[in-house]
Amino acid sequence: MDSIAMPVVLAVFASNKGPGNPERASIMSQAGTYFAKRGASLICLAENGDIPIPLITAARAAGGQVQIVGDDTIVLPSALVGVTLETLHTQAERFARMAELAQGLVALPGSLASASGLFGTWAAAKARAHAVPVVMLNRHKAFEVMRGYAADVLSPGLPGHERAIQFADSIEDLWSRISRLVQEAR
Repeated sequence: MDSIAMPVVLAVFASNKGPGNPERASIMSQAGTYFAKRGASLICLAENGDIPIPLITAARAAGGQVQIVGDDTIVLPSALVGVTLETLHTQAERFARMAELAQGLVALPGSLASASGLFGTWAAAKARAHAVPVVMLNRHKAFEVMRGYAADVLSPGLPGHERAIQFADSIEDLWSRISRLVQEAR
């Protein structure tokens, strides 16, 4: 086991709803397994009936801890019996709770809903003056637009933006970056 000194708590934003890359479920499973085997605890946002089931089941199968922060539409399937579900009524409350719990934010290729969840949580953390690093898995250039945004828009107004928001090319690279950034922030 290649775990870090202290367990890291990661908010992972992933979705396999909507049109897009059919690899999403596989990527979620790989990430869930990889993070759990390294001792990470995961927090997942579940809204509008969208639950990242492959991520959660893979993490749990690898011995990891998972918590879900969801809305009133979320009903856990039998495969997720025993997973903690915290239901909060407003999206602002869910974003604030994710920001409160997470030491790092991870975005996997997914839908617009997962990208907006990532941004909402990051903004909630910034509003609380809580600097939380973000790493996005840029598989098949899924976050190339965000990479351009970070370079063009964030760089002038966010000192050290390259330390706050990074992009990874593989699950291993993603873990290396987010675990290092979380350790540095401690």
